[in-house]
Amino acid sequence: MDLGKKIKRMRNQKGLTQEELADRCELTKGYISQLENNLNSPSIATLTDILSALGSNLAEFFREETEEKVVFSKNEFIEKNADGVLLNWLIPNAQKNMMEPVSVELMEDVATPEDIPHEGEEFGYVLEGKIAVVLGNKHYICKKGEAFYYPANKPHYILNKGKGKARFLWISTPPNF
Repeated sequence: MDLGKKIKRMRNQKGLTQEELADRCELTKGYISQLENNLNSPSIATLTDILSALGSNLAEFFREETEEKVVFSKNEFIEKNADGVLLNWLIPNAQKNMMEPVSVELMEDVATPEDIPHEGEEFGYVLEGKIAVVLGNKHYICKKGEAFYYPANKPHYILNKGKGKARFLWISTPPNF
């Protein structure tokens, strides 16, 4: 861990100059500069004072930061193709998240398997074609450029009602696919 670099980043995030931080900790600007450039190592007491002035503490400062994955490429998608339904899970291991986005392609006159009622909500956006969102015994037509949203407390499925394939983005919360 680069102590100096991390202290400098925290100081800059707080909008403090080296001199302002030094004044708050009863240190010199030169000491803070040396610390940030790793030319000096603080005692635990001094580091505790600096972190306190920066609104932090030793436990937070030394906690390992894991790099969060934000962007996922097509080669990371998980694909399942069966009986005219192509599913692409867009976020690997999304079942551990709060929502699960899936790209769906339905061939003509094909439906997704019926889903039993469950906790949560579902959202979709039609990218191509025309679908029917079937909730219980009601059908709702949704075309390209339109969106759907419903609580998942009834049996439900999606049916391709157009000519050719239908493509839509389908997001479930909590994950259910």
